[in-house]
Amino acid sequence: MQFLKLLFIRHAESTGNIERRMQGQGEYPLTEHGKIQAEKLGQALLKEGWIPTHVYSSPLRRTLQTTKLALAPFQSHPPAYISDLTNAPSASDWEPEPVIITYMDDLKEFHNGIFQGLTWSEARIRYPDLCHKLESTPDWIPVPEAETLQEIRDRAHRFIQKILTRHKNGDRLWIVTHSGFLPHLIAEVLGVDRSWRISSHNTAMFEFWIDHDRWHLDNENRYNTDLWQIRRFNDHRHLTEGFLDR
Repeated sequence: MQFLKLLFIRHAESTGNIERRMQGQGEYPLTEHGKIQAEKLGQALLKEGWIPTHVYSSPLRRTLQTTKLALAPFQSHPPAYISDLTNAPSASDWEPEPVIITYMDDLKEFHNGIFQGLTWSEARIRYPDLCHKLESTPDWIPVPEAETLQEIRDRAHRFIQKILTRHKNGDRLWIVTHSGFLPHLIAEVLGVDRSWRISSHNTAMFEFWIDHDRWHLDNENRYNTDLWQIRRFNDHRHLTEGFLDR
């Protein structure tokens, strides 16, 4: 049975992560450690034979770098499972097919307005009254020039609907994005009306298999767990020392 396979990936460690900045849609490159994380991600997926047919990425620098570094091993080495198959072509016969990266603004991190680029300590100095309000209640308080929660969720809905229109069973998608946006994407895939807080490590993977042919049917197959599968969630085992040597 074939599925439409969706692999959501958070970007690798950025300079903004290390400095604990509210990065938003600002441009921050990967750290040297982040580059190693992205390389390990690609090596692990190559070892699995998780070959994407399509790649979608936020165009921000930290995601762009993660995507390119993770794809690099696929351009020079055959996936492990090809050479392991008895009747498969030899490694010398394998030629990688170029994968086009589609950069989409809808996959950017949420825009955090006047807080963008600041640490929380800097924000408290610059905007003490607003920060006090935010610290005093769990309720949503609008931040000047920032996206609203509804706007963020609408972006997630728009992206998921777009890929459901474009793709079919048998397609394998990498979707490289940001920790603040991932919960909304996952909520849309799961079909829930709330966005839940989700922990996501740098280069963590969230994998979903869906039967695209039955996605729009309004019958008891909606509750058939053979058709909708969560295959991994916040998986970052590839960063464990020695994991790739197993």
